[in-house]
This record gives sequence, C-alpha cells and structure tokens, in this order.
Amino acid sequence: MTATTDGSAGALPLRSASASDTDTDTPVAAGVPDAAVRALHSATDFLLARQDAQGWWKGDLETNVTMDAEDLLLRQFLGIRDEETTRAAALFIRGEQRDDGTWATFHGGPGELSVTIEAYVALRLAGDAPDAPHMARAAEWIRARGGIAASRVFTRIWLALFGWWKWEELPELPPEIVWLPKWVPLNIYDFGCWARQTIVPLTIVSAQRPVRPAPFPLGELHAGPGRPGPSGSLAPVVSWEGLFQRLDKVLHGYHRVAPRRLRRAAMNTAARWIVERQENDGCWGGIQPPAVYSLIALHLLGYDLKHPVMRAGLESLDRFAVWREDGARMIEACQSPVWDTCLATIALADAGLPADHPQLVKAADWMLGEEIARTGDWAVRRGRLAPGGWAFEFHNDNYPDIDDTAEVVLALRRVRHPDRERADRAIARGVRWTLGMQSRDGAWAAFDVDNTSPFPNRLPFCDFGEVIDPPSADVTAHVVEMLAVEGLAHDPRTRRGIEWLLAAQEPNGSWFGRWGVNYVYGTGSVVPALTAAGLPAAHPAIRRAVAWLETVQNDDGGWGEDLRSYQDTAGWSGKGASTASQTAWALLALLAAGERESKSTERGIGWLVSTQREDGSWDEPYFTGTGFPWDFSINYHLYRQVFPLTALGRYVHGEPFGDPAAAPHRGN
Repeated sequence: MTATTDGSAGALPLRSASASDTDTDTPVAAGVPDAAVRALHSATDFLLARQDAQGWWKGDLETNVTMDAEDLLLRQFLGIRDEETTRAAALFIRGEQRDDGTWATFHGGPGELSVTIEAYVALRLAGDAPDAPHMARAAEWIRARGGIAASRVFTRIWLALFGWWKWEELPELPPEIVWLPKWVPLNIYDFGCWARQTIVPLTIVSAQRPVRPAPFPLGELHAGPGRPGPSGSLAPVVSWEGLFQRLDKVLHGYHRVAPRRLRRAAMNTAARWIVERQENDGCWGGIQPPAVYSLIALHLLGYDLKHPVMRAGLESLDRFAVWREDGARMIEACQSPVWDTCLATIALADAGLPADHPQLVKAADWMLGEEIARTGDWAVRRGRLAPGGWAFEFHNDNYPDIDDTAEVVLALRRVRHPDRERADRAIARGVRWTLGMQSRDGAWAAFDVDNTSPFPNRLPFCDFGEVIDPPSADVTAHVVEMLAVEGLAHDPRTRRGIEWLLAAQEPNGSWFGRWGVNYVYGTGSVVPALTAAGLPAAHPAIRRAVAWLETVQNDDGGWGEDLRSYQDTAGWSGKGASTASQTAWALLALLAAGERESKSTERGIGWLVSTQREDGSWDEPYFTGTGFPWDFSINYHLYRQVFPLTALGRYVHGEPFGDPAAAPHRGN
C-alpha cells in the first residue's frame, strides 16, 4: 500500500466536523482533555499516511485458515500447486495452530472441527508428516470429535474431490435448480447472493462427482475403523428436518436416473450463469469461495487453464494473497476498499480535516469512480429500479451493497469535491436505488430485497453459515442515518425504517449486529441513526440503549464482545475483552445520546487514549466483524483505526449530524 505525501494532519488546524462544509475554524470543545486531542492528531496522521496513491484505503481482511487450505486444495485439483505457494501457505497455517493442535475461526475462540481438518490436510500437502507432534495432536483432537464424518458438508466436498470421502454420502443439489422460476421455493434467488454464487457452481461439481487421485491416505482422521458414513437415521417426517432429509434421498435417486441430455443442458445453463457474472478483474462477487468453486465447475465442463475465463479467475485469486514479512502467505476471503475508504473519509472528517483537504478529495474522487452504473441480480426482484450505489470490493458490479452505499453517501457529503454536480448526481442515484431496495417490512438487508425464505437454511447441503439475506438493524440504521442527512428524515419510507428499528430493540436495550460483533455493534449503529433522524436523547429506546451500554462497560473503561454472543446471548451479550473498535462503537452511541460528559464516556475515551500505540494506531487481535454469525468471523484490520478516530473526533468536535432539521432536503 502506498502512502501519500500531500498533507499532514499535525500541521493543520482542527476544523468543524459538521456537514455544512464551513471553512470556519472551531476551537476544541471546553473540557476536552489534552490527551484526547493529542490522540486525535496522532491517529489522524497514522490514517492519512496509509492512503493509497489512487485515493483508497484497504486494511487486511483476516478470516481463518480454510481460505488458505482450500486455495492449496484447488491448486492440487487443477494440477498447478507449486512449492513456493505451498511453503508460504503452510507457514501461515502452522502459525495459526493453537497449543491443543486445533485451529479456530476467530482469535481466542474454541477449536473448530472442519477448520482443523482442512488445515491438517493442507499441511499434509505441504509435506508435514502425520506423526509430527503438531500433526498428531491435531489428528487426535479430530478423531475425538467424530472425525471426518462429523465435519460440515463443504469440508467433505473438498475431501470427496480426492477420494477421501464418498460423493454418495454427501447431500445432493442438482444443476436443474438453475431453471426454477423465481416464484418456486428454493430457486437460486431465494439464496443470499454469496450463497447463490457458491451453490450454482457446486451443482455442476455435485453432478460430475470428480475424483482426482489422492496424494496420500487420511485414515488417521476417521473416528473408527474403516470409513464411516452418515448414521442413516431420519428425523420425523412431520418435521422440516425430516422433510428435507427425505427430499435429499429423492434427489440422490434422481441423480442415478437423470437424462443425460437434460443434465448436460442444465450444467450448460449454470455455466453460462457463472461466466456472465464474472467480474472485470476475473473474480466472482469479489469473494474467494465463489471464485474457487466456479473455477472447478468450469474446468470440469472443459474450460482449460489457458481459457480467458479461467486465466482471469486464477489471476484474481492471486490478488487475494497477502504476503507477510516472514514469508507467510495469507488468503483474504474478500477485500474491502470501498467500505474502508468511506469509513476512513468519515473518520477524518470527524477528526476535523477541512472538507477540501486534498486527501479527502482524492478519496471522494475514487469513490465516485466506483459507482455501479449497471443492473445486477438485485433486479430480479426490482426490475424497474434504475441502477446506482456502491459495492464493498474493488470489483463486484453484480452485487452493490446497501450498507456501503449508505456509508459512501455519508462520506461524500463530508467532502467538498470540485465537481459538486457530479457528486450530487451520484448521491442522488445512490439514494434512489437504496430507497428502492427497501423490504416489505420497512427495513433494509445488505444485498437483496425480501430475501427471507425459510427453506434454504433447512437444506442438508447448507449446514454452514447463513444462506439468506434478511433485513438487519445495522444496515437499516446506516440507511436511516443517510436518509436523515439527505433531508429525508420525515419521508414515510424513512419513518418505516425507524419504526422497524424501534420494534427490533432487544429487551435489554441493545440491538443485534448482523455484520459486526454483535450487540455492541448493533447498538453503536442504531443510536446515532435514531438521533440523526430526530429522536430526542430522552426517547425511551435511547435511554434503554445507554443503560445497557453502561452495564456492560468493562472495568478497564473499554467495551468488548466475544463472538460467542451469537450462540449464547445470555452469557456473552456485550461481554468480552475490550477492543478499540467495539469501545468506539459504544462511544458513538453514547455521544449521539448526549452522554459526552458522562463518566462512562470519559472512561471509554480514557481507554482509547491509554491503549493507543506510539505511532497513533491501536492493536486489535480480536475479530469484531461478521460474515456469518458465529460460523464465519472477520478481523477488519482498519476497524481498529477508523472507528476510534471517529469516536475521538466526535468527542472533541461534537456530533456531525446533531440537528437534522438543518439538513438540506436534496430529494430522491
């Protein structure tokens, strides 16, 4: 990443963080400790120095070692695994193993069976002997928890590719599903976009059932003698589980008798669907899993490795690699430049940078260039809606993100771009598209409208992660905040969103966080949105939220929440080691609720100041981002910088959108 040199926060006066783009310098608010101001300056310098020359920011997006293991397995399957890549991936995977021999899905989390199996297999590919102490510990732990037979479906699919598991013992998902019309349950658009892009290629793989020669046996990973399969017991037929188990048996029977021409036609339709959705940079959906499975599926249908589609796809995967100083190679599941850039822009504006600061203008210019101007899969349910908005990644034009669009609009409003008309037009298109993506219940999801079918999650095939995209409090809150800043706080559509948020508040006063961990994130998103939309700080919902945040504040003054709150709400809601990002989220809610002078706010700011490193950054090994609640967690490496800076900026300068009545009405 390239650091720019055009501007230094330390040499600039702090300015008003209001949305009015005023040039008038404002003094630091009375009573603000000097330490908070120094921390603000230092964090501003740190973030400015990490902007790319093109205008964007991007922190590493860290997940778990299945990304690295599956990358090696893909290369083994395609016959392109090389020693340098294998050595570097193995170095990273070994470094993530814990003392008990396992691998987890997040820092400090429990060992996870499927992750441990995939990591073990990857290290076997790298040449680690099964009797090596670290491998023997892993194998013993795997066997004690049921072995390969107890792992998730996706792990057993990878093993089936090499004959380590039987295809017949995996759930069936036929490629003919691609033909189901959108009104039929379990059509591909009933799945969330990330699941849809993964399932379509996997239907081809499932139909083909390929087996490449295994480079070594895996008998040491079975819990008992031989190679056990599923138990065969079925849930009662009157239950949903029992119904879908029996449906899977029917589909297995169909696999044996499916007419060849019909199946070939279905696979060709699926292949066209895949190719049509390849992005300009070669990836699919800007995320690693669909790219991996799409490459396997197309290769099985005869696309050789020199075909432009395959070549571009493989090159895109190489761009997901992060090479570390020690020679280790980590694979990102996704990349987040649009999200990181809009959050960084908001943070720097809150820190007091003038609206025409060269680096903010450069960021705005880059974001404007990332606007999506063509129709994507969202149009299946919103065919008359004009395109607009922004995605999360460098390239994902098929799936703009409602959450990103809301935050990009908020960021653009904080910058005085020299081509104001261009910015206003892009914002208007983004607002119009976002309003058109409102679900029936008045809330917003991340990518789709009314993607709430109860059936996809019940398929035996879908035993890992969330596969639908229902509305969430955090996305809805960001949209409501954006609409309020755009002068639409009293628009009936905004009011429906506010009503949904008020109804979604948990009994303890918090809100559930779908895309961040968890109730601290949800609450830190909703309270600023409600106050920006005009709810007074004395509103009962806001007072309940403040009371909850005060009760879960840690003794050290910070806030934290462990990912286990997704499984055990009572035991872990709002509980965990203090982190920079989660402390900032709690502070954003308290500051929006008028609690700037409270003891809780002072202690939270004190925690941020005392834990800041000399270079102006914060350390955060804990995972505070969410892909799938509990199942797939994310450590956004820039969260630890942008959110504390935002909180410090609002503590020093006040709320940027404290008076919604003053926001200009810009229409939709």
